[in-house]
Amino acid sequence: MMKADRYLDAKGLACPMPIVQTKKAMKDMQTGEVLEVHTTDQGARSDLAAWAKSSGNELLHGSEEQGVLKFWLKKG
Repeated sequence: MMKADRYLDAKGLACPMPIVQTKKAMKDMQTGEVLEVHTTDQGARSDLAAWAKSSGNELLHGSEEQGVLKFWLKKG
C-alpha cells in the first residue's frame, strides 16, 4: 500500500471531471507530496498518465480493484 498525503474521491464522475478535480487538488499541494485518486472513469487511466507527463508531475502507480481505478500521483 502506498502512502498518500491527500486523497481524492472522484468515483462516479465522468470525464473530464476526474482530471479537473486532480488538477485542483494538486495545485494546493507541496512538491513531493502524493495524491491518491480513486475514480470509476476508465478514460482516466490514459488521461491521468498524459496529464501527469505534460504537467511535470509523476504517476507513481495505478491499479484497479472491483472497478475502481486507483492512482498515486507525485507533485513535481
